[in-house]
Amino acid sequence: MRRRTKIGALLVATASLPFLLIELAAHQPIDANEYFITDRSPSIQDADGRTLYSFLNEADHWCFPVILEAVSPHLIQATIAVEDQRFYEHDGVDRRAVTRAVWQNATAASIRSGASTITMQLVKLTDDLPRSVPGKAMQAARALRLERNTSKEKIFETYLNRASYGFNLLGCEAASHRYFGKSAAELTLSEAALLAALPKSPSALNPLNHQNRARARRDYVLSRMHAEGLITEDELESAAGEPVKARWHAFENRAPHLAMHLREEASIQSSIQTTVRAELQTEIETLVSDHVDELGSTITNGAAIVIDAETANVLARVGSAAFFDTPGGGQVDALRALRSPGSALKPFTYALAIERNALYPSEKLLDNTLDYGLYRPQNYDGKTRGLISASYALRRSLNVPAVMVQERIGTIALADFLHNAGIRTLRKRPAHYGIGLTLGNCEVRLEELAAAYCAIANLGEYRPLRTIATDTLGPRSTVMNPGTAAAIFAMLEQPLPGGYQKDTILAEQSPPRVALKTGTSTGQRDAWSMVFNRHYVVGVWIGNNDGSRSEGLVGAQAALPLAAKIFRTLPRKSSSAWPNSHGAMTKIKVCAASGLPISEWCPYHTEAAISAQQLVLRKCAVHLPTEERWPETSRGWDLAQLAAESSPIDDAAERSSLSPLSITEPANNAEFVMTGEKTADRIRLTSTHDEEGGVYWYLNGAFAGRANTHSPVYLNLKPGNHHISCMTETGEQDSIHFSVSTPYRPRHFEID
Repeated sequence: MRRRTKIGALLVATASLPFLLIELAAHQPIDANEYFITDRSPSIQDADGRTLYSFLNEADHWCFPVILEAVSPHLIQATIAVEDQRFYEHDGVDRRAVTRAVWQNATAASIRSGASTITMQLVKLTDDLPRSVPGKAMQAARALRLERNTSKEKIFETYLNRASYGFNLLGCEAASHRYFGKSAAELTLSEAALLAALPKSPSALNPLNHQNRARARRDYVLSRMHAEGLITEDELESAAGEPVKARWHAFENRAPHLAMHLREEASIQSSIQTTVRAELQTEIETLVSDHVDELGSTITNGAAIVIDAETANVLARVGSAAFFDTPGGGQVDALRALRSPGSALKPFTYALAIERNALYPSEKLLDNTLDYGLYRPQNYDGKTRGLISASYALRRSLNVPAVMVQERIGTIALADFLHNAGIRTLRKRPAHYGIGLTLGNCEVRLEELAAAYCAIANLGEYRPLRTIATDTLGPRSTVMNPGTAAAIFAMLEQPLPGGYQKDTILAEQSPPRVALKTGTSTGQRDAWSMVFNRHYVVGVWIGNNDGSRSEGLVGAQAALPLAAKIFRTLPRKSSSAWPNSHGAMTKIKVCAASGLPISEWCPYHTEAAISAQQLVLRKCAVHLPTEERWPETSRGWDLAQLAAESSPIDDAAERSSLSPLSITEPANNAEFVMTGEKTADRIRLTSTHDEEGGVYWYLNGAFAGRANTHSPVYLNLKPGNHHISCMTETGEQDSIHFSVSTPYRPRHFEID
């Protein structure tokens, strides 16, 4: 024992010699920057800089460097207390600690104590030095040189970002997220002490594998903090009394499909900031997943996109119902998959016809049999509705009138128009699609279709969608006139279905004013819904990755309810959600029978709104000085251009048979909820004959009013079951039932 003491004293006495040598080496130049390089894990961030998705770095580590101000003071104090109590006092080498270590190790004849400072540990993490006395001396010398060339704060910050905390975790931020599911700024005293304990032996002290060891080391850290006067006795006892709360937490994995698209670029730039909103993305992912689960086993996937209409920024995008658990592969991005859009293309057919002065929203089309030989388009429900306005035909998504309109403008023109609106997947010759293009006998991508609808929402200006925040706004191009877009808004305006469910609390805000369109592909393999206004565009696709059909794959039933739920989650804006018709629309006199601008022989007229840019060139050709004439067939139907052999129709009853009276609002068996707002609890009564003259309305057998284009009838809602009927001056009648109560079940507004 005496001999060990003498040896120890001798070593301590000669300890000044290495210090002199180290000091001499410390004056050599050094590149301090190489010690502050951190191999950051690539990440995808939201519009506010929050992490959406993270990848392993090139060394297969998780590493998320943060500034010192973003670290809990508890962790800073705990790390200093257990690793380097005099960190802010020494110059990179703690001579007192070195002297103590030499004495303790010499007297014990074994390694009992170390003297590495935090600065020396940072050097060790960077430089591959031998584990020997000369190697230790070189480490000390470089630590001195490092501290003379940079600040203590930078050294400590880098150490916290590069130290190993178990598994493949580098840095306190990655460790904090893995073990506690929170940032390093949010660590409690107990959690901070646990993390500060790990760099000594990350594997042996791993709290998920060796909880007892980790707890013992944590308590030691707490005792060191108390001994250094950093925490009180009460804080020590409280923190030491807590169980080890470390659990396995996954790193952020929101917007995985977008992240996969950006992975290569993220690996170059370390991080990419997107236009996506993290909270909204999380909410939409949940809505899509839950909705698909509710649809049953024959429907397994869905996708959704939310766009800020004004900027074309993508606020949320969900490529599948479950990234790791979708039949056919959840990693397949359904937003970019080629699928048949069904009737979702119809608004662009009508828009192009309006743009080319080939159609007015008010003009009458004949929904009847249409025969092209080998091709006979039919409506989804197999029914025909006779003489109807173009607005009604589009709102009800009728196939026969849509084909009539495409016939007027031509397939080539429609294909070009869709391409200009951003739908770039029509790669075959227009003749391949033929007259059925408007019915969706092609393939499109949901994100491109949503961008095209965004052009309508932006009053005719197309702009490519933007998902990377640093990208400049895409170039604008005019797809249609503002008046045409405003007309499509009016033609597609409908209330969102499923406003309130049973036993829910009524919302204070009135429902958003929206336009909507659904689509169902041939064979019921794809269901679509697009909902938009001046603020947002929401696009939804529902289907199966393998393209299998399902009876439930109907746009209005499978896709629209989800789109409505999503739209209701979006924050309200202070600006108007609806286009200002002033300047974009103008009113003209139209024939009450044909809906076309009046000719000199039209006996009755009403007013209708058309695009201000639309020329009044096509006029009613139905009326002649002594008779009316109507086309004999649906083929080539155009009431502004009638062939000489068109049949005269003088009898009012026969003319009326072309357009059977039908109540359009409210729908039969509709259910309404009382909101309690001053002007919200009323509805407008509408029928297919509102534009043709007077319609008499009756509520529960009592006269409710006479409606025409200038004087609509509104009904104040009252709880109970009600019967509504209407009658024209020629004696046609129609009736429906509806109820008003607090419970409300969704109803559908379109055929497909």
